[in-house]
Amino acid sequence: MTIMTPTSNAFAPRQCSSRVIQHVQSHNSLMQMNQVQKEIHATSSSSNESVSKDLGPQPVVVSKESEALSHSRTTMKLTPSFNLFQMLPDDEGGLVPPTIAGNELRDSDILKVGVPDTLWDMKLSDYKGLGGDKKIETLPDPFQMVKKELKPFSDSIQELVSTDQPILSKAAKHFFQKRQGKRFRPTIIQLMSKAVAACDPENMKASDRWQDSGASNVDVEGGVVTATNHKGSDVWRKQAQLGQIVEIIHSASLIHDDVLDEADTRRGGEAVHKLYSNKVAILAGDYLLARASVLLARLENKAVVQIMATALESLVAGEIMQLKSSPEELLQMESYLRKSYYKTASLVCYACRSTALLGGHAYGSTVATACEEFGFHMGLAFQIQDDILDFTAAEEVLGKPALADMSLGLSTAPILYAAQEFPHLQPLIKRRFKKKGDKQTALEALYKSKTAMNKAKRLAEFHAQRAVEALLRLPQSEARDAMLRLTYVVITRKK
Repeated sequence: MTIMTPTSNAFAPRQCSSRVIQHVQSHNSLMQMNQVQKEIHATSSSSNESVSKDLGPQPVVVSKESEALSHSRTTMKLTPSFNLFQMLPDDEGGLVPPTIAGNELRDSDILKVGVPDTLWDMKLSDYKGLGGDKKIETLPDPFQMVKKELKPFSDSIQELVSTDQPILSKAAKHFFQKRQGKRFRPTIIQLMSKAVAACDPENMKASDRWQDSGASNVDVEGGVVTATNHKGSDVWRKQAQLGQIVEIIHSASLIHDDVLDEADTRRGGEAVHKLYSNKVAILAGDYLLARASVLLARLENKAVVQIMATALESLVAGEIMQLKSSPEELLQMESYLRKSYYKTASLVCYACRSTALLGGHAYGSTVATACEEFGFHMGLAFQIQDDILDFTAAEEVLGKPALADMSLGLSTAPILYAAQEFPHLQPLIKRRFKKKGDKQTALEALYKSKTAMNKAKRLAEFHAQRAVEALLRLPQSEARDAMLRLTYVVITRKK
């Protein structure tokens, strides 16, 4: 595609003195505004930089200067979730990040004062399969709870992404027809919307702090969303549409990932680029992202648009990190978890927080904070379990090639833990298993290790338990308890 560039005088102002003066004045005003924005950004990011330095380098998508130009005093200064919540267990050097905008109420119990909760001290380790004897089946089934609501999901989402171009339409709809996957994300959002409906909005003090804003103006009887007036309301509809948007974004990322990774299969069938071509696949992914952006704007909540746009940026950051990590970073568990956050957990946790905002809760509220923290830990637990299954499940069970990450030169939790036990793996990891026999050597060490796979499982369990603890800050409801069961399902699943 040829990009047309303007000639040097294409945007020259007409020779009118008044317009020239206005141009100069507006230029000076713009310079002053940019300087203010830079100062705002510097202030808001100073506390975050100390955290980021502790965690090591992060992928750069835009420069700090460019980011500063896009901010005003009212825009959200979002911080990656790994700078808000603990990423590694205490015994592996994990630290609780300092209190900043976004996690100020992460330990608040204000929603539970005087409210009974039969699961207030729930530990996943008390349940069968994780060391205990309790039956998880005593909790509501998360998939059955939203089955009827998600039944028309595929038909509806296909209508949302329809286009007049037959090939593009077929490619875009591929994952919403026969290859629907687990519906993990829309299930979480549907359950989360029900759980936050059971929470009374907190009385955030009137202020000009951006973190006290973001709540949608809800149009329901009584002016407050409740468990009784939620279903069928405009709030319920928008939260359901958010679930569709998230699934569209996720599907677009899969289509693009398969092109980048040259993958042949996805969800037990051929990848889109194998069915059509790389060009069609890229266009289909771009089209889905464009549709998601339009649908996102129609939720009519500027804060949610900012949050979910940041999720999109995070997906790109994850790909950059995957491609450009230095040899030393490839050995770091923190780097692996940050990449997993960007590529997987960010979309989940930002969607969970957005669900709370659409339900009438402010960004910095206890409810919204608990939602993001749940999504952060749930997303990481899901990805770590996926990485474990990459070594333990057969390709026909996974629906995608086994050992896919090693084939791409990537090391996940099981291999990184094996390298701690067998240092001779470290040079192999740093060169991305490029030499003949590298992958076989790494596999032999992993299966020989007495600790690596167990440590990876403990890491997944750590994040699942933290997801449980975040949920327990919300009042007890059937939907919340179903999500508690879902955390168990995520780390005990076999595919």
